[in-house]
Amino acid sequence: MPLGIKRYAAVVEYDGSAFCGFQKQKHSPSVQQELERALSYVANSPLILSCAGRTDTAVHASHQVIHFDSSADRTGHNWVQGANSQLPDSISLSWADELGPDFHARFSATSRTYRYVIAPGKSRPAILANGVTWVKFPVNPAAMQEACKYLLGEKDFSAFRGAGCQSLSPFRNITSANIYQAGQLLVFEVSANAFVLHMVRNMMGALLEIGYGRQEPSWIKKLLAEGDRSQSAATAPSNGLYLVHVKYPQQFALPKLPMGPVFLPDKLTPS
Repeated sequence: MPLGIKRYAAVVEYDGSAFCGFQKQKHSPSVQQELERALSYVANSPLILSCAGRTDTAVHASHQVIHFDSSADRTGHNWVQGANSQLPDSISLSWADELGPDFHARFSATSRTYRYVIAPGKSRPAILANGVTWVKFPVNPAAMQEACKYLLGEKDFSAFRGAGCQSLSPFRNITSANIYQAGQLLVFEVSANAFVLHMVRNMMGALLEIGYGRQEPSWIKKLLAEGDRSQSAATAPSNGLYLVHVKYPQQFALPKLPMGPVFLPDKLTPS
């Protein structure tokens, strides 16, 4: 890293409803575009940032991690308050600080955790309409939890890999996958070393088929063995999905923040 340049990291939350995803695109507004504009204002010079995971169109985050390099001498408080004053209401920094040059938001991460939030009910919710996925049919959480065990471990996730995925390998290692009840909401929480394109939403689509009673829990095992995306369920909508945690080695000392989103407890109770 050039002399006088510092590496900063930040934790960001956002409502992705109005954005084409995290990554900058020519055709639509993105979270990255808004963050770079606001942080460049604070730095008084242009900067480019990297993130832990490039969330898709209309997907949210309560704990996205970014890093950027700048010659500006700013405290974490300066970055947070300054950037938030320039950001739209749908994006907010919750923490920032200087880290060593060996930190990388994406490549230093050891795991990522997502939560997918469902609102079962006969009528669609008006509150959080863009923040949860409404399902009008009754679901069986116990059957969905039973199915989760087939997702665990290092596997070929071609059956849940979106078309256009640019990853060189379909193999990923899921370390935990559970269904939780949170009041009237149902939450699928999953952690892995990384995810292929649309993987969480595709798994959620399959779990819902099991929750509706249209498939048995062991259907997940069959889908994984066959590796055929066309035989799986439809992709679940984006509005219920949140990136809620990114894990790093202890040496980087990132803060322990509630996973969120803000309307969910940090620790959920198994259904």
